[in-house]
Amino acid sequence: MQPTVLIVDDEKHTRDGLRTLLGDNYDTYVAADVAGALDVLEREQIDLLITDLRLGGDDGMTLIERALKLPHAPVCIMMTAYGSVDTAVGAMKRGAYDFVTKPLNLDKVEMLVARALGSRRLEQENRALRQQVDERFALENILGESIALREVLDTIRQVAPSSANVLIEGESGTGKELAAQAIHNLSRRHKGKFVTVHCAALSPQLLESELFGHERGAFTGAHERRIGRFEQASGGTIFLDEIGEIDASTQVKLLRVISEERAFERVGGSQMLRADVRLIAATNKNLKKLVSEEKFRDDLYFRLNVVKITMPPLRARKEDIPLLVRAFLRHFSKVNERPVLEITAEAMNTLLTYDWPGNVRELRTAIEHGVVMATGVKVTLRDLPATVRAASGAPLPAGITRTKAFADAESPLDLAASEKRLIMQALATTNGNITAAARKLGISRRTLHRKINEMQEREPEARNSKSEGTPDD
Repeated sequence: MQPTVLIVDDEKHTRDGLRTLLGDNYDTYVAADVAGALDVLEREQIDLLITDLRLGGDDGMTLIERALKLPHAPVCIMMTAYGSVDTAVGAMKRGAYDFVTKPLNLDKVEMLVARALGSRRLEQENRALRQQVDERFALENILGESIALREVLDTIRQVAPSSANVLIEGESGTGKELAAQAIHNLSRRHKGKFVTVHCAALSPQLLESELFGHERGAFTGAHERRIGRFEQASGGTIFLDEIGEIDASTQVKLLRVISEERAFERVGGSQMLRADVRLIAATNKNLKKLVSEEKFRDDLYFRLNVVKITMPPLRARKEDIPLLVRAFLRHFSKVNERPVLEITAEAMNTLLTYDWPGNVRELRTAIEHGVVMATGVKVTLRDLPATVRAASGAPLPAGITRTKAFADAESPLDLAASEKRLIMQALATTNGNITAAARKLGISRRTLHRKINEMQEREPEARNSKSEGTPDD
């Protein structure tokens, strides 16, 4: 598909000359004024805009500014007379790629167009690469391969680019804040701030001031104006943790700020402010039950609950424990300046049988305890907290055999095998659809093809290796 070029000039011979020059290599459109150009820009996805500075009674700079605000903004080149070079330089400072002076040197124009489109293509490729990298790192702290967790990650990827409010439910320690951070990182607001408010830690009076700010003299001790969290998060995301703890008065004010009005006032103030933020809320309570008990406003609940994500407890995804354990072992070994410790089979089996009422947060603390207390190169059962050691000898959860637990604990993580398992699961759940599987895995279609080819290349090597190691008798 050829790049698209829009030529805007009120002189017909200039429009026709440039169209003849560029028509063989690009899909070209022409317009004589700003109104005609905007009509083309609304109908077509234009890659390059070439516009004269003077368009009769119109201003080419205005057109460039309008074009650069489009979702798929074109790269812009300005044409100008020698006497207006300073204006053209000013246009570059405001986003134009370059300028060319009249009378036009057609060879120079052709070369400049090619360079500008090459720069645009490179920028698009870099943006796509950054998006892949951002997604990988946005989700890297939410570890696990279980079906329950993969469903959560799929929902995060789906909802992140939207502007919808999100309600994250789950027990304490399941990673609700990590999920909220991942949504922000994958959203269009990722360059803005991610501001967290722990609602349960503040009294109603302090919470209101924390959220909306206050004016000087609003209450005893308010010696100066304070900017609230909603203002701090402008252009970004605000995360309200344990939202089920807020009082009735704050619920009313919160409802107003997340309605269509997006309006609020600082405590003690009268100026109406607007909140350009995305709201993500989390709770370890059943908000629907609180609504039925008239402890939480139903209209606020429905505003918050546009998309709901339920974080699974660790006991519901115990197959993720070995992966989590190894990640925490690496982290806390490094923090404590020790060689990376391993874990004994007995200790791993105990971790698999414990029910983890504190979820991933409790597991993390248990592994930190184990690393600190370990005297050898492995974390043993006696190095784990007493509450966890009490589960020693209990039956393993369904679907996890003791042999598997021992094997997982004693051997290093086989990254190739783990990657193959994830790819095969994705292909199975999408009936072999490469595009859908790549989307589910969060990688490009080309990357998935490459990984499948690498897997196929490794399989003959693995078979040959096994065959060479088999005794003749």
